[in-house]
Amino acid sequence: MCGIVGYVGGQSALDVVLAGLRRLEYRGYDSAGVAVLADGGLAAAKKAGKLANLEKELSDRPLPSGPTGIGHTRWATHGAPNDANAHPHLDNPGRVAVVHNGIIENFAVLRAELAERGHDLGSETDTEVVAHLLSESFSSCGDLAESMRQVCRRLDGAFTLVAVHADEPDVVVGARRNSPLVVGLGDGESFLASDVAAFIEHTREAVELGQDQVVELRRDGVTVTGFDGAPADVRPYHVDWDASAAEKGGYDYFMLKEIAEQPKAVADTLLGRIDAAGTLSLDEVRIPASVLREADKIVIVACGTAYHAGMIAKYAIEHWTRIPCETELASEFRYRDPILDQRTLVIAISQSGETMDTLMALRHAREQGAKVLAICNTNGSTIPRESDAVLYTHAGPEVAVASTKAFLTQLVACYLVALYLGQVRGTKWGDEVVSVIRELSQIAGQVEEVLETMEPVRELARSLADKNTVLFLGRHVGYPVALEGALKLKELAYMHAEGFAAGELKHGPIALIEKDLPVVVVVPSPRGRSVLHDKIVSNIQEIRARGARTIVIAERGDEAVRPYADHLVEIPRTPVLLQPLVATVPLQVFACELATARGNEVDQPRNLAKSVTVE
Repeated sequence: MCGIVGYVGGQSALDVVLAGLRRLEYRGYDSAGVAVLADGGLAAAKKAGKLANLEKELSDRPLPSGPTGIGHTRWATHGAPNDANAHPHLDNPGRVAVVHNGIIENFAVLRAELAERGHDLGSETDTEVVAHLLSESFSSCGDLAESMRQVCRRLDGAFTLVAVHADEPDVVVGARRNSPLVVGLGDGESFLASDVAAFIEHTREAVELGQDQVVELRRDGVTVTGFDGAPADVRPYHVDWDASAAEKGGYDYFMLKEIAEQPKAVADTLLGRIDAAGTLSLDEVRIPASVLREADKIVIVACGTAYHAGMIAKYAIEHWTRIPCETELASEFRYRDPILDQRTLVIAISQSGETMDTLMALRHAREQGAKVLAICNTNGSTIPRESDAVLYTHAGPEVAVASTKAFLTQLVACYLVALYLGQVRGTKWGDEVVSVIRELSQIAGQVEEVLETMEPVRELARSLADKNTVLFLGRHVGYPVALEGALKLKELAYMHAEGFAAGELKHGPIALIEKDLPVVVVVPSPRGRSVLHDKIVSNIQEIRARGARTIVIAERGDEAVRPYADHLVEIPRTPVLLQPLVATVPLQVFACELATARGNEVDQPRNLAKSVTVE
């Protein structure tokens, strides 16, 4: 959440910053603001609401043009989303401007100290405290980077800070602790942002900032130090996607584009992971095979959609490796005193690599001696850097807040990890691994097949736009798919939607069934797990007998469900464990179309942020 952009160079800073903020709108926000250094002074503007409100303000009251500036899109934590609480925040003389992502936990104490020293703070935010502290420090040392280091040493919490000072018109300073910040290196210009998407049209050369580091940007380069002032080692990297990958490409919404990109994303995530012999070769997994062979428990930690991917991974891991596997909500993990040791493998799943709950969970796991493997879509982000190993998905940039292609590629990565563990531990023979990989390699084409047959699903969604509730049922790996379908509908359509394990229907949820209630049922294949299939057909009959409207997702050729389906959505035949890769796609399309029919903002649902960087 919260988008940050900083720039120093030869272009108009305001133009660069605003363009960067537009690219970061996907992160979720409720106000926006900018600050520019020009003519020996500092000028700022900020408005509640969408970026369009700020742009209108700038049209009515233009800021002077200058080569140095910062910008921000805020998601409210401290104080209401209004003009006063929007960023940037300035000190009283108006010489320092600060933007901030995260939470400063000791801001109340610092605010009281500033008030005692005569500072007048005009907002309800924790951020304004930093502007005043920087002003005080700068007045004594005359150096913005050193001032930032001094202030950061006094702050508790998770934060990204970016600041400018009118007395240093060619400098932007940033700092990070537990919150994302990336540097872009251009020709005679430098960039700072929450995400490389903000500056990708200008440069694809980036530098990842480590924990507790301060960066000083100038036109001719950057200097990175620790909070203690010691020089810091940094790792440059090249961004392997371009600006066009983050554009809508003719689709009405990024989410529609990203749903359509799923076949390619699935195929890309498999690329380079299979050697000439057809076996798995995961070079990124640098945990020694001897350690993986000794692991006696696996714990998956994740949040939201990634948690549902982890729930599906549990089935595959236990089936293919015979290792006990737990799936935990990262937000609950460290508060229940989990049992971990050196023989525990923790798998942390995060699209952004900055999810704070997941980051804190993996840190707790490492403190207990566990090894951590990250599954992530964002190169250079914090979670992969702090893990023992990483398996990157190759979904490309995902802009829509509600995750689609990131989820499918997380599933592919989870299957790869499960197979790799089976291969290393000898619980899967080589020909068995090759067989599953062959089946995985066919999934991209099967997802494409599903996408080509979605018009009836869209029509159905439009017909349900006036409904208030939709229930989702599934068994085995279909249960997490049901949870994911319900989550997508909550996120996008703002409807009451619940996912249940179908076997639990008779233990309470059946009381919710009433005439014409839409119920989506994810049906497992009748091949291989026929007992599950027969039981869920009975569940469908129970629902329909009570007047509900049954929407059945079943594999092509499953005639047993046809008599009981008011709406039948057919998907290609796949092995049971891999079915979520195709069964999820109709639910994504369904939620997106229903939200559109209700007039909702699909890419940026209310109250949600793409990257949740606070606990």
